Amino acid sequence: MGDNLKKDEFYMLEAIKEAKKAEAKEEVPIGAVVVLNGEIIARAHNLRETKQNALAHAELLAIDQACQELGTWRLENASLYVTLEPCPMCAGAVILSRIGRVVYGAKDPKGGCAGTFMNLPEDERFNHRSEVVSGVLEKECGELLSSFFREIRKRKKNEKQRLISENDALQ
Repeated sequence: MGDNLKKDEFYMLEAIKEAKKAEAKEEVPIGAVVVLNGEIIARAHNLRETKQNALAHAELLAIDQACQELGTWRLENASLYVTLEPCPMCAGAVILSRIGRVVYGAKDPKGGCAGTFMNLPEDERFNHRSEVVSGVLEKECGELLSSFFREIRKRKKNEKQRLISENDALQ
């Protein structure tokens, strides 16, 4: 295993810790960390439901925190580690904040814009491009999401069964 992969896996494990914090709040388990010069300068997790804010994606929250930490919006030498492939909004934020490198775990077949639908961070038409590395701890990141949504479907099915039983009892 190469040194870069070891480092990428180390930081992805930190992003997974953030994703688990989101899951504990019944948020979609997505986590992100921003790394500069080998140090985590920002960490965040999805808070869309908690904040009832469409902008409260893990990546945006981590990028905002990194900008505040450094006192600048330019994050050229920073790397963003995120458990799920960035959506169009987050990929745009990567470009606009000039993050140098994006590393993600699971692909997003429904909205991924760092390689699946398109690859915004590496698109040469923008004035800034970020290197994209995909599939780091992909299985672990994907399982977090799969088990979360499996549990939601199970709860909904149980609730539906409960309502049917209550309805039958009333008749």
